[in-house]
Amino acid sequence: MDYDYSKLVQQSKDWALQLVDSHWLAAEELDFLLTLESRSPESLLTSIDARPLIVAFMGGTGVGKSTLLNRLAGKTIARTGIERPTSHEVTLYHHQSLSLQNLPSKLPLDKIKTSQHSDIAHQNIIWIDMPDFDSTELANKHLVLQWLPHIDVLIYVVSPDRYRDNQAWQLLLAEGQNHGWLFVLNQWDLGQQAQYDDFKQQLTQAGFNHPLVFRSSCIEQTDDEFIPLLESIKALATKQSVKQLEQHNLQVKKQQLKHKLQHYLPLLGAAQDFATLNQNWQQQWQQTEVILAKGFAWELTQYAHQYAEKDAQLLAKKNPLYLWDSWAQNRFDDTLDELILTADQLKLATIPLRESLKPIRTHISQIIDPQVELSCRQALVNPGHTFHRFLLKFSRFCEIVLPLITMGVVGYQLLLGFYQGAQDKQDYLGLDFAIHSLLLILISWLLPSFIHKKMQPSIEKAALKGLKQGVSIAFEKIADEVSLVLEGMQQQQQQFIDILTMTIEQCNQENRQTTEKSAELSRILIDEIDH
Repeated sequence: MDYDYSKLVQQSKDWALQLVDSHWLAAEELDFLLTLESRSPESLLTSIDARPLIVAFMGGTGVGKSTLLNRLAGKTIARTGIERPTSHEVTLYHHQSLSLQNLPSKLPLDKIKTSQHSDIAHQNIIWIDMPDFDSTELANKHLVLQWLPHIDVLIYVVSPDRYRDNQAWQLLLAEGQNHGWLFVLNQWDLGQQAQYDDFKQQLTQAGFNHPLVFRSSCIEQTDDEFIPLLESIKALATKQSVKQLEQHNLQVKKQQLKHKLQHYLPLLGAAQDFATLNQNWQQQWQQTEVILAKGFAWELTQYAHQYAEKDAQLLAKKNPLYLWDSWAQNRFDDTLDELILTADQLKLATIPLRESLKPIRTHISQIIDPQVELSCRQALVNPGHTFHRFLLKFSRFCEIVLPLITMGVVGYQLLLGFYQGAQDKQDYLGLDFAIHSLLLILISWLLPSFIHKKMQPSIEKAALKGLKQGVSIAFEKIADEVSLVLEGMQQQQQQFIDILTMTIEQCNQENRQTTEKSAELSRILIDEIDH
């Protein structure tokens, strides 16, 4: 599938905006994506199926661009001479059958001058004369840059004394892959062969393979290469050549976008970096736990003593527990700051991490204090461990049941002795029996009662145990919440990487309709897209 470049641009912009909004990368780092242009030559005339070739004259001041266009038209349609540096307009010269009523609204339409012709030979070409790129007027340069995305072929015009001018040359180097290029050494009647050879050598070094360089002169009846220049442009104005230029332009833009997107991959960090960060967090938090536990030890003992002295439930309602103080907050803040510093060392985004940790940082007391208080109450409701509580219930059972069993045995012995005494006419049970029976009943009650009393858990110890358990549970919750933040960051990172990777893969998709370029077309393009 051949992905439309405009969709790739919008997809890249949306991705960049998400990064900026979530503070993963700064806006200035994403300027290239945020300012991406999806404009193209075909977008200049969106309502036309078979569009013409769009050719523009470009060059420095005084090299004769407008004179060439006027020579082409056979009449004066563009400003020349001393007026040129002050011109702030673009001149369009096109066939009368072509309507330019629907030009893109983003173009400065108030700075466009149009002129029409009826020459059928140039019906499939729109000629554009642009302001001097090296003009002292910055608005002229800006106007040229606004039009460049809509140009198929640039006619780079120089003169023997201006062919090494830097400003236009830098533009050529920057835009070399995005257009087709024809080169005109104008005012040739004032030039030398060495200048022509030097100019061609420069073009070769810039990446052009056998560039098309034409020598022209504005003097009438001069034997120059103006006609071959026109013939070359007419050869490029065919439907097939325009289509190939579009395909080349599309592939160049895709590759440029791909290379820029690849630049952002390492800026997002690696997936294993967050795993490393989480491990560091666990180690840092374990050390902080030890420090906090030591700092809480005295306060926990005091709270436990208060609960032992008074009604624990009533005390808890009247005096809620406030364990987390400024000292503990500072220790915790230091640990989170160390975590953020570690993330920065791993080249991970620290601003979203800091923002994600802020709720935990500011509401940690709402995690610690309620959990510690809850665990303390639970410990006071069920003091001791499970086996201990079982022994208490068993001793309470024995305290009731053993005396009853003993009294039953004594009663049985009493009845049996009375019956036997009546049969044998012997004395009834004596004093020893009565004393022994009472002692036995008393022991059967006192022994489990004593054991039950001695086994009662210490309220202070139970409260202290509950408080410590609450601190431990709260510490685990804090560690888990920070780990969840890191996991969320890792998932967000992976989503950004997945979208970026998918866009890069789409940039690699080749146009199915790509055909072999003609020899003429190959000479005006920089074929090496990665150049």
